[in-house]
Amino acid sequence: MNWRQKVLDFDNICDHGEGLKGLIFDIQKFAIHDGGGIRTLVFLKGCPLLCPWCSNPESLAGKPEITFVCNNCIGCGKCLEICPSDAINRDESNGKGLTIDRDRCTLCGQCAKHCYAGAINIIGRYLSVPELMEIIERDRKFYEQSNGGVTFSGGEPTTQPEFLKAALKETQRRGIHTAIETSSFVNWETYASILEHVDLVLTDIKHMDDAEHKRLTGVSNKVILDNLRNISKLGIPVKIRLPLIPGFNDSTRNLEATADFVERLSHVQSLDILPYHRLGEMKWGQLGQDYSLAGVEALTLEETEARIQLFRDHGLKVSIGG
Repeated sequence: MNWRQKVLDFDNICDHGEGLKGLIFDIQKFAIHDGGGIRTLVFLKGCPLLCPWCSNPESLAGKPEITFVCNNCIGCGKCLEICPSDAINRDESNGKGLTIDRDRCTLCGQCAKHCYAGAINIIGRYLSVPELMEIIERDRKFYEQSNGGVTFSGGEPTTQPEFLKAALKETQRRGIHTAIETSSFVNWETYASILEHVDLVLTDIKHMDDAEHKRLTGVSNKVILDNLRNISKLGIPVKIRLPLIPGFNDSTRNLEATADFVERLSHVQSLDILPYHRLGEMKWGQLGQDYSLAGVEALTLEETEARIQLFRDHGLKVSIGG
C-alpha cells in the first residue's frame, strides 16, 4: 500500500459512546526534550499532513490500526485460529510467515489479545479526560521538581480539537505546565481557542516554498505561516522546529528563507533542528505500507553543522534535536 493512500476517519474520535474521548496511540513518561523539565508526552492519533519521512506512521490515520512485528512472531498460529474475519493468512513467500488483510480486519483485537509474543498489536485507544488525567497526575512530583509538565503531540493533536482543549484546560487548572507539538496546520479560529490553554508551542516549519510544501506533505504552508505570525503577535512562547531532510528541504535557498522568516517572529525561544533519521522505517512495514524514502541517507554531523551555521549567522539560537 502506498503511504499516500492513508485514510483519515475522525467521525468517532471526540464522542465515542461515553462522552468526550480522545484517540491516543501512546503516552510516554519522563520525556526531557519536548518542553522543558521532566514531561509526560500524550500522542493523539491522526494527521492531515503526509510527510514521507514521518518516524511515527502509526500516528497518521485517525482511527485504530493493526500492526504486525514479524521479528516477534513465533509461528504459533493462534492468531489464525482466533481471527473471526479470516483476515490473517500464512504466507511464507514474503519471509514474514503471515499476512494481515487490513481490508477484512475489523480491529476486534482478539489476535492481539492472544498474541503473547507481542507480534500483533492494536494501535490507538480511546480515553476520556478524567482517565487521561489519572495517568498524568501519577508523575506530578516530577513536574514540580523539574519545572516540567505535559506535552500533547501526535500525529497532529489539533485534529481532535474538542478533546485537546478539554485536556489542556484541565491540565492547566491543576497547575501543570502545558505544551503542544504541532504542524500548525489548523483553522485559526480553532487554533486560537486551543492556544488559550497552552503555555508553550512547539511547531514545525517543513519548507518555505508553498509548491514544495504541497509536494512533500500534501498541504499548503500558507495557513501554517499565517498561524505562526499570529502566535507571534499573541506573545505565546514558541520553539520552531525544522526537520532537516537531505534532498528535500536542506538547500541553502530554503534554509535562508526559513531563517529570514523566523527572525521576524517574536517570543521564539529557539530554533530546533531535527536531523533526518531512519529509526521509524520499519514501522511503515509493520503497518503494511511502503517507506518511500528507503535509501535516503542521514546527514553526517559535519554536514548538519554546516547547514545550521547559516542560522547562527542570522543570530538565531539553535539546538540540534530540541
